[in-house]
Amino acid sequence: MTLRFTVYGSPAPQGSKRVVSAGRGSGGRAVLVESSAAVKPWRQAVCYAAREAMMELSTSDVQPNVWLFPMTGPISATMVFTLLRPASAPKKRLWPDRKPDIDKLSRSTFDALRDAGLIEDDARIVRLEAWKIFSRPWGFPRSTDQEVMIFDRQLRLFELDTPGAVIEIRSL
Repeated sequence: MTLRFTVYGSPAPQGSKRVVSAGRGSGGRAVLVESSAAVKPWRQAVCYAAREAMMELSTSDVQPNVWLFPMTGPISATMVFTLLRPASAPKKRLWPDRKPDIDKLSRSTFDALRDAGLIEDDARIVRLEAWKIFSRPWGFPRSTDQEVMIFDRQLRLFELDTPGAVIEIRSL
């Protein structure tokens, strides 16, 4: 089974957690808090899009009345994160080879997929293909480098005009 869906919003990395005091009367307990405020809206957007895609597939004529989720067993994941090109980035820079780290983007997305009930556990993912690309406004020039052009053709299937991600999850 393969499920492909689009998430709109600014992809946010799962950062480190920081320790804060739980406050007076807590007996000196500490609480772990996410260090990035952008993670929560991103994870919510991924959850929403994943649940919509699951609902669509579960009610389709292909496999009616079959509960397919959470996916268990080995899983393959393909994710293409479309990032907004910073105004300060030179036009010759074709790839977003700066922060956020792709592994942290993947981590926040996997946690959201688990929270949505799409996958049982992110440990089930045995194959991962992840890309970061810039959103390309209409008419923005593409690379003339042969190697980049090969990747470019493959990525057009996943390319968005605005920040977000196209995610494909497949049972192996």
